[in-house]
Amino acid sequence: MNPSVVDHTVGLADRLWALIPCAGTGSRAGSDGPKQYQPVAGKPMVLHTLAAFAGVPRLSGVLVVVSQGDNFFDNQVATLFVADCGGSTRASSVFNGLSTLLERGAAPGDWVLVHDAARCLITPGQINALIDACQSDAVGGLLALKLPDTLKRAVGGRVAQTVERADKWLAQTPQMFRIADLQQALQAAGDTVTDEASALEFVGKAPLLVEGSAQNFKVTYPQDFALAQAVLQARLL
Repeated sequence: MNPSVVDHTVGLADRLWALIPCAGTGSRAGSDGPKQYQPVAGKPMVLHTLAAFAGVPRLSGVLVVVSQGDNFFDNQVATLFVADCGGSTRASSVFNGLSTLLERGAAPGDWVLVHDAARCLITPGQINALIDACQSDAVGGLLALKLPDTLKRAVGGRVAQTVERADKWLAQTPQMFRIADLQQALQAAGDTVTDEASALEFVGKAPLLVEGSAQNFKVTYPQDFALAQAVLQARLL
């Protein structure tokens, strides 16, 4: 899956690319080095993530965006493209990655699926479900999970209000949009947005919510590693 090679098995306007921002430092994870390279269930977390995308044959290519000087993938055997154009924020890394995809032969109207490297429990089935739901949508969309718990608003460490949860969702990834639409939205919204859907919302568009899985959580804190390992090991049984 090399982004520099056109996939002739699908129409030009229907091509699908994956973009994996992998330039984070992992400061909240309390790990020694970037969390996406920490071992989980026998191999670096990001390789579990990439294995799921490798299980989706209709993708024309996978682009991993790393920081300058990051040589992790130099020793990995993988059919993907790595670009050291990572920025200081997620938004800037994604924007730079979109530019790289266009330079490598992607078309502005192609779809891109942006996914967190640290969501290592994503499955090919979930990726395909998002693609199936969004390919005919005018905007695109994202995997998300209906909020299962009672939601509280806090003031000074105490409950100030119970917030209605019926219409609340937890945003996940992948998030799937047209390359040009996402690039323009990120440029308009700036570096402060924390996901791609927020950028589309900023320019007045309403992304489609596609129900995901509670297992598709982002490994963020030290305790998350043990849970991710348990899920991955259970899948091998």
